This record gives sequence, C-alpha cells and structure tokens, in this order.
Amino acid sequence: MRLLALAAGTLVAAALAWHAAPSFAAEPARRVPPPRFDVMTPPTAKYETAVFAGGCFWGVQGIFQRVKGVNNAVSGYAGGEAKTARYDQVGSGRTGHAETVRINYDPQQVSYGKLLQIFFSVAHDPTELNRQGPDTGPQYRSTVFAENIEQARVARDYIAQLNQAKVFGKPLATTIEMSKPFYAAEAYHQDFLTRNPRYGYVVIYDMPKLENLKKLFPESYRATPALVNPAKGG
Repeated sequence: MRLLALAAGTLVAAALAWHAAPSFAAEPARRVPPPRFDVMTPPTAKYETAVFAGGCFWGVQGIFQRVKGVNNAVSGYAGGEAKTARYDQVGSGRTGHAETVRINYDPQQVSYGKLLQIFFSVAHDPTELNRQGPDTGPQYRSTVFAENIEQARVARDYIAQLNQAKVFGKPLATTIEMSKPFYAAEAYHQDFLTRNPRYGYVVIYDMPKLENLKKLFPESYRATPALVNPAKGG
C-alpha cells in the first residue's frame, strides 16, 4: 500500500507495492478456534481498548469497524517514537512503527478474545513475517500491542494454542509488544476502505476480508461500519 500524492484530502496519484509476477492474492481466511482464556472485565465496564497490527491498516480498520460491539477503530502507528509517527517516515521501515489499528469496544457486546479470534481468522495472515500480501517490511508486521499484562497473557496463550493445534500448518509470526503509545494516522487514511471501495488495492486485498468476516463470523458482522468520520463515509 503506497500513496504518492494528496491534494485537499483526495488521492491524486497512487502506486501499489507490486512484486514481479506472479501477483499476490488476498490473504487466506479461516475461522480459527476461540481462545481458551479471555480477558475478564467488570460487568459494568462499557469501554475497553485493543490495539492490533496486521499489515496495511486500511483493511484491518475496515474489518473491525464492521464488528458488533466496536465503537471506534482508528488507523495509526505504534512501536516507535512520536516524532516519526508519519506515513512518509513509517514507510521506510526504520522507525520501529507498525501500521496499527486501535479498537475501542464494549466488552459487554464483544470480548477481547473474540477480537483476537477475528484478527487471526480474517484480518490478516499471522504466519507472514514482516509482510502482508504485496507489502513488505517491519511496518507491516503482525503484532498485538497489549494494553496491560492480562491482554498480553491472553494473546500469548492464544498464539501457543493455535501453534500447538497446528491450525495454520506453520508457526505464527505474531509478536506481542507491551504498552506502546499509539499515534493516529493522517486524516486521509481514516475510513479509507469505506470511502474508496473501488480503489484497486482495496478491491484486491481488502474487500475479500470483509466478505470473509461476513461469511465466517455472521454473528459478529454488522452492515453499518463504525466510522471515524461518519459525515464523510462513502
């Protein structure tokens, strides 16, 4: 996923990170088993946060915006310093940042474990090391940015569970990073999938993820996304 120029918030020119033939297809999807353990939340809690990195944030954001119980999903950067949390710098792969999505959700409607299950099932391919589809580099790594020790414990056990069951046929490349600050991405990245459903990259790599969410998790899918900027939704 590469942007070359922007004017007044509108994409003027773009190029995709294509590799030589054969071309890359959308990541495969499968409904993996739910985690054995989940984060415990008080019965009165109405607000929790999960932070995931799984390749280009357009698709990851678009997936979680369609999950019931998610109040907000913001594209951004995590893993590096505030001064380098800019798209033109993160793309170098040398900032420590990953393209990331911060998810605010109602734990009475959807659990942290359920979000992890969706993350590993349809949001990306967790076996890919520092890449997703045509995008390569550590900024596209698979990472759970745990907000606290309990989230880290649940995520770590879930990765071990999936590896032990050999669900993917090879080990997961997903890492866990603790308490890294999140920085929201530029406005033109927010709600990108919804606002640009016919954009080439989105058509090839991201729309299939939405279809997989709807097919594999019908109980969690909602037709109306929770947009960052509802007034600008497509």
